[in-house]
Amino acid sequence: MSADLADAREIMVDSQVRPNDVPDLAIQDAMRAVARESLVPAGKSPLAYADTEVEYAAGRWLLRPRDVAKLLQALHPRAGENALAISAPYAGAVLQAMGLTVTSRDAADASPINGGFDLIVCEGAVAAVPADWRAALASGGRMGVVERDGPVGRAMLYLRAGDGAGSRALFNSTPPMMEGFAAVPQFSF
Repeated sequence: MSADLADAREIMVDSQVRPNDVPDLAIQDAMRAVARESLVPAGKSPLAYADTEVEYAAGRWLLRPRDVAKLLQALHPRAGENALAISAPYAGAVLQAMGLTVTSRDAADASPINGGFDLIVCEGAVAAVPADWRAALASGGRMGVVERDGPVGRAMLYLRAGDGAGSRALFNSTPPMMEGFAAVPQFSF
């Protein structure tokens, strides 16, 4: 690991995470441990710790460090829980560093999601959360995702109770819309 990148990781936590209402030391420690630069193409390594979304694959981005930290904090991850990281390699790596068992998959994967996850997190924006994502939550499970229909999105927290899931807005976030998850235009008079 390059000393410069280790310093950049420390600066990211100290300047983008801690001052933005993320006092959770377990999240901070995990973010200090995960080499974010290893999740982006080599040419984008210098951007890994910048206050911006970084494209890691066509149509897929890592959330800003501030946004992923706030989203994870709202999920209250606990070691030993089962998590699903949907197009969320960095969030998944942070959760794994915190002691969670993480299953990773791309949002474009058409295979059904087997349920029973304590946590689900997605790093890209969607117009609306697919029903099978909500159904994959275990009772008491939590999901963090950005819903976006316009220039500004809202990070949302979904909580599963019984047969349904409630939601509440957490904070504004503007990650790019994931390919294949934009709102379908509706015909109207």
